[in-house]
This record gives sequence, C-alpha cells and structure tokens, in this order.
Amino acid sequence: MILRAQELWGDLERATGKDLFMKTGVLGVGDEESDFTQNIISSAKRYSLPLEVMNAHEVHNHWPGITLPNHFIGCYEPTSGVLKCEESIQAYRELAELNGATIRSNSRVKKIDVRNDQVTVKTDEKTFYADALVVSAGAWSGDLLSMLDLDIPLKPVRKTFAWFDANEKIYNQNNFPALAFETPQGLYYGFPSIDGCGLKLGRHDGGDQINPDETMVAFGEKAEDEEDLLGFLQQYIPDIQQLKYGKTCMYTLTPDHKFMIDLHPKYSNVAIAAGFSGQGFKFSSAVGQALSNLMISGKNDIDISQFSISRFD
Repeated sequence: MILRAQELWGDLERATGKDLFMKTGVLGVGDEESDFTQNIISSAKRYSLPLEVMNAHEVHNHWPGITLPNHFIGCYEPTSGVLKCEESIQAYRELAELNGATIRSNSRVKKIDVRNDQVTVKTDEKTFYADALVVSAGAWSGDLLSMLDLDIPLKPVRKTFAWFDANEKIYNQNNFPALAFETPQGLYYGFPSIDGCGLKLGRHDGGDQINPDETMVAFGEKAEDEEDLLGFLQQYIPDIQQLKYGKTCMYTLTPDHKFMIDLHPKYSNVAIAAGFSGQGFKFSSAVGQALSNLMISGKNDIDISQFSISRFD
C-alpha cells in the first residue's frame, strides 16, 4: 500500500507542479534480532526495494551524529524520505476545487442520517443531501459514526514532538536521513533539519488518552515531555541537547494500531476511514483511492481486508 501511495504522491506532484516529496532517505534502527529491523529487511526483499544494512560502526561512520550500541543495526532506505504535509494538503485542495469540489472548513456536523439510499448531513450552518458519504474525521470519527449506530473502538491520545538546535553541516536535509528507532525505552522518529529548522524528534508509542474537544496540555507543562526526548538524544544523538521548541498533536489509535478503511456494515453508501494511529498521512493518497474504489465498485486492486471494521466484532 505504501508503494501505491508513493506512486500517487508522484502523480500529485506532476499534476500540480509542486515539489512535495524530499528524498532524504530513511534510517531504521534497532536490535539486530528484533522484529522491527527484520521486518524492514524482509519487506525490502519481498518488494525489491533498495536497502543498505549497516552495523553500528558503519552507521556512525556514515552519519557521525549517530551513536549506537554494538548490537544495533541500521537499515537505510535511500529512496524513502519526507513529505511536505502542508504543501500536500494545499495541492489536494486546489485540485479538488478545480474538479468541482466545495470545501467548507470549520463547519461542525450536528447529525448524520441515512434513509432510502440518501445521506443527510446537518451542520451548524446548513443541511446537505447526497447519494454517498465518506466519514474521515480523525478523533471525532467515533462520535459521528455513533449517529449511524456504529460503535468503533478509537482512543485519541496526546503526543509530543520537538525541534532541537543542530549543527547544520551534519544534520541538514541533504546529509542526514529521516529516522525510525526502536529502543528499549520506546519507538522514536526523527527528521533532519529542513531549511534550518533544527532536528525534529518525537516518540511514536505511548501517550495519554484525551478528550479531543478539550484543550490539550501544552508541550512542556509535563516535565516528561522534554525529558523523554532528551534521554533519547543523550544515548543515540549526543551532540544535540538544546531544545528550540516543542508542540503537541493527537493520535487516534485503534486497539491493534491498524487503520480502518471500510464500508459501513449497514449502509453500503457510507465509507469510513479512521484510526490511523499516528502513521496515516503518508498513506493518505492511497487511502483516498481506496475509498473512491469502495464507493464506486466496492472493490480494490490492493487488499485492504486487514483494515476491515469487522475485525473488532
């Protein structure tokens, strides 16, 4: 599915003339015997993807800013990289409007109803009628789908990430890769310093459950926000210690951390995309195509059965 997504991101770049993907390469790091690193290696073999597997010493020689214990390896994917999220969203918005879509932001949905194959959506502004509906509302998907008698297990959690001052000669986007680290403390991700913004670092696992309608606790109001990231840096990227600034975001988790991409079990004209568990954006081009196929034919050339809602029965 990620290969299809990357193909479609390329299509979007060509259709809009925008530069959306930065081929920084991605370095996956973990214990040599872990499922994490072995899955990277086996996937590369299965799909004939370029991959360079390095021991800890080789990783340090290639990227002096990284220090690893001897039992860790690095799996470097040279054709992978980073998406420019804001530019990608804007590109899709522009194409959608060129193709006749009307985008209404900040319009809260009050009620959804499906009768006689017609969908009615009432917002705080007006009422819309349609033949079909896609619900993809992040942490609010559960509330909306409960209007259609569907209870799906979604857990919104607070997540933190931050940028750190970095030596631009070492950590810039042309010399340093994006990162995915599995450590005994947890799973971390990072981005090179893009346009001088500093090294970006976050933790993928963990997080406190929250109410998405309530104001989230700001970064730094919890001592562990900075301490957790600094602890990772001290062990694996010790040259970097100075925090520039941090932010919060929200993951919407499913129990198995896999996506939900499916038709409503009762209404064949309602499609659902939810529970992306902190890793959905890079897939969103392929998710959009999968939803379109579901609504038009009910079939996909990519197997999305593992994302079925029925697995939570």
